[in-house]
Amino acid sequence: MKSPRLLLLASLATPLALHAAVDFEKDIKPILETNCVRCHNPKGTEFEKGDTDLNLSTKEAAFESKSTIVAGNAEKSKLYTTTVLPDDAKKLMPPRNKVTNDLERLAKADTELLKTWINEGAKWPDGMNLTARKKAVATAGSAAETELVAKIHESILKSPTVASDKEMKAYTNTIPGSEITYDMLPIPGGKFKMGSPDNEPGHKADEGPVHEVEIAPFWMEKTTVTWNEFELFMYPNEEKKGRETKKLDPALNAMTDAVTHPTQPYVEMSFGMGKDGFPAISMTQHAANKYCEWLSAKTGHFYRLPTEAEWEYAARAGTTTAYFWGDDPKQIGDYCWWGKNSDFKYQKVGKKKPNPWGLYDMLGNVIQWTLDQYSPTYYQTSPAANPWNKATKPYPHVARGGSWDDDDATKLRCAARRASDNTWKIQDPQLPKSIWYHTDAQFLGFRIVRPLKVPTAAEAQSYWNSGVEKDNPDLSKAE
Repeated sequence: MKSPRLLLLASLATPLALHAAVDFEKDIKPILETNCVRCHNPKGTEFEKGDTDLNLSTKEAAFESKSTIVAGNAEKSKLYTTTVLPDDAKKLMPPRNKVTNDLERLAKADTELLKTWINEGAKWPDGMNLTARKKAVATAGSAAETELVAKIHESILKSPTVASDKEMKAYTNTIPGSEITYDMLPIPGGKFKMGSPDNEPGHKADEGPVHEVEIAPFWMEKTTVTWNEFELFMYPNEEKKGRETKKLDPALNAMTDAVTHPTQPYVEMSFGMGKDGFPAISMTQHAANKYCEWLSAKTGHFYRLPTEAEWEYAARAGTTTAYFWGDDPKQIGDYCWWGKNSDFKYQKVGKKKPNPWGLYDMLGNVIQWTLDQYSPTYYQTSPAANPWNKATKPYPHVARGGSWDDDDATKLRCAARRASDNTWKIQDPQLPKSIWYHTDAQFLGFRIVRPLKVPTAAEAQSYWNSGVEKDNPDLSKAE
């Protein structure tokens, strides 16, 4: 019987069209060189030790063992079968102990290419030898990422701009290459009192002291990001298939494809709660940041996560009460999905009443990532204008808004703060833990903002790359 993971992956991707033969040089050679030949070569490389028991660097050596590649039968070919084993299988290729930033288990599309190539006869041109090489990965602080951000920033500056907050209007955007849309609402700049007073029911010490903060104008997404939006980024091979008929600029495709995308998930990420029109959940802050980078490249608008101060400012929408409708939690059911009305699962976005600025689900349904590192004492020294407590360690970061899983109404107050926790991925079987998924945080999502003022390329890079996405045992103590 196939594992649940394999059944999931089989449902996520459509098999390659059988009418088009797989091209070895174009389709197979890159997969083998960046994954298999790195280890399976007689001499080794500067970044991997060679494995002389199996040499995949030449056609002759690759076909030397009759079981490695059985032309016409992928199911009997170890080159294919070892790549689709469960995550915990000892013979999984690439091996679990070799996983790095640029080497991970093969994506579904890659394993399907290998399968189709073998079933078509495993045609390998004579004299075409393979050379081990690393994948070009744009990681935080890398030269590749700096170059990519510069290109994205250049495209953003070429897009039409809005000169002042008076010209800001709501807009609906279609993600290029798809039919998926999202709505952005203008949030006027201004000042507000951040935090909660000591006498507010549910008040916690980390919500004080109440302090005045000035916020620059921005747009905020009308709802949290849905699976419809996020899966375009989450499954790049499927996104590429979908955009084939859209005739997008090849340069745009190259730029968006260069953004680091999530690895394949090891469980069904909606956990049976629904996908179409439902909030995307269980992503790490890093994954949310990279989605913002990808969407910025796609659209020519600069997007990022909101700071904690921006989030609370937008949630309050000019009000000063515990909830944006007042201090009495009895009306919570009109505005929020929470533990007492959610039927133990998240619900479709935008089905409750919005706040005074037209934002839906700011409180309830899913808690939402912000950019900030969580500190219980940050308000004591917070800057007076546009504060951002930039992250310097993996945990904890700030999430806001309360969720469908909270049955204490005070957790859904505008001032309530929640710190991320390393137990949010405790069931993750991978070593090291995934930088993309908080599988145990099925109450966690995000929404995006677009500041009126476009940041510099260096600032954009710092927004999209926290650099502290990896779990660190010495720093990951939950708070």
